[in-house]
Amino acid sequence: AEQVRRFLSPIDLRRVSQQRRFVSMYIPPCPFLLMGFLLFVCSSRRRRIQGAGFDRTRVKRGRLWGGGRGRGRSVAAGKMGRSAPVFQALLVFLTIIETQWSSVSGMYCADMASTVYRPHSVTITEFGAVGDGVTLNTKAFQNAIFYLNSFADKGGAQLFVPAGRWLTGGFSLISHLTLSLDKDAVIIGSPHSSDWPVIDPLPSYGRGRELPGGRHQSLIFGSHLTDVIITGANGTIDGQGAIWWDWFYNNTLNYTRPHLVELMYSTNVVISNLTFKNSPFWNIHPVYCSQVIVEHITILAPLNSPNTDGINPDSSTNVCISHCYVRNGDDVVVIKSGWDEYGISFAQPSSNISISNITGETGGGAGIAIGSEMSGGISEVRAEGIRIVNSLHGIRIKTAPGRGGYVRNVYIADVSMHNVSMAIRINGNYGEHPDNNYDKNALPIISNITIENVVGVDVGVAGILEGIEGDNFSSICISNVSLSVRSRHPWNCSLIQGYSNSVTPESCEQLRTDCEETSICYDGGSSLAVGSRASIHNKPSANILLNSLLQLVSL
Repeated sequence: AEQVRRFLSPIDLRRVSQQRRFVSMYIPPCPFLLMGFLLFVCSSRRRRIQGAGFDRTRVKRGRLWGGGRGRGRSVAAGKMGRSAPVFQALLVFLTIIETQWSSVSGMYCADMASTVYRPHSVTITEFGAVGDGVTLNTKAFQNAIFYLNSFADKGGAQLFVPAGRWLTGGFSLISHLTLSLDKDAVIIGSPHSSDWPVIDPLPSYGRGRELPGGRHQSLIFGSHLTDVIITGANGTIDGQGAIWWDWFYNNTLNYTRPHLVELMYSTNVVISNLTFKNSPFWNIHPVYCSQVIVEHITILAPLNSPNTDGINPDSSTNVCISHCYVRNGDDVVVIKSGWDEYGISFAQPSSNISISNITGETGGGAGIAIGSEMSGGISEVRAEGIRIVNSLHGIRIKTAPGRGGYVRNVYIADVSMHNVSMAIRINGNYGEHPDNNYDKNALPIISNITIENVVGVDVGVAGILEGIEGDNFSSICISNVSLSVRSRHPWNCSLIQGYSNSVTPESCEQLRTDCEETSICYDGGSSLAVGSRASIHNKPSANILLNSLLQLVSL
């Protein structure tokens, strides 16, 4: 038992959790099955040891695991000694399970497959498409997808886009479909606005985000779908956004600009292994969706391109975003949930959002952002492994009077920044309103925000944290933050309450209560604000496993 404890002592459970986050994708659905297996294995060992003349007193003298005196070791001790590597392997696995089980609420997409076998497949050229970058292929995409709809109840189908430059207007997907791009395939958005249909505004926004009335449909669109995969061998989707940006700057838009991909009211969505370029507006916009994976995505746009947000989960739940590189003109990843009275009325929050391993560079936005459209509520957000360079903001929460709603239970950790103008920004007076009918007394609730383990070099300002008069933002917890700051006034805080620990430069007065001494800092592990870091390791299922094994090996 002593050797087991010595073996466990150098294991940093937190670091194991961070470095082996992927293991959670393969953890058995019920840890008690594993415990049953371990009990069986260990009890079998015990019976064999007893059959070999096992002497408990020798264990107490430390000889069972001593392993070096040769003749002094019993046969049973030899057998048990040889089993030590087995126990070590099991213990490593259990420590990983313990840390993963503690944050399983952050792994909201573990039961989803990022690839699905499709028994039927066609190529876009079979429907007359020409990949010369000049021929408009909208009809070819529409006809191919219409044909593939007949296979929806037969295991689904794949539409393959081979190498070439495939010019198209907007088209809509169907359920049980994989849209797959060759590594040298480029889907190109038409430069003519007439090739992008105009559709109704989102009900949670009440109008187009930029202009009253409708909005242009995204290049790749879908509504009320299930089991949709958009993927490729790093093929490219290019929105040719420059002309749209000119129309925006010249105030000649007739409708709100289109996104590259928007899926509405859909479930089991995977977007992976693609490059998105030059979106007219936001790049990837799942709205009113659940069970969404966005992974291994590259998003590129000029740093001065307007509103080219990277990935925008909006009034969506169980969304997992990982291993993405974004270089654009606005927020890298931003979570939304509706706009003022329309979002309040629609009342569909964004929750259970997991963000990990993101590298970003943005000219006018933040690496991780929330809002400012958050009127339906945003909660249970966990972001880790974030790298932000050459950007305006690192972490930002945006809201305003009239938004209503809430932002709570947000955990952001393991963040590095380089050449960022402002590391942390919470703004209570941001953004415009859809119309004059919003309720000025609808104040947002901002609480249980934890930011920890942040390192920044060449940072302009550490943080500006501003609440709203009569609506203090509460339980803002910042810990283990080290920033090399250029400003002589690194922090500016007003109308907030919170806690801090190990923050350099020293945080503002409103945050100077030590968060290690309070029990209300959110740790990212549950839907409630929980306290000390020790609670991370107090999840019962993992401890039952680990303690049971330790008891067995101590016999």
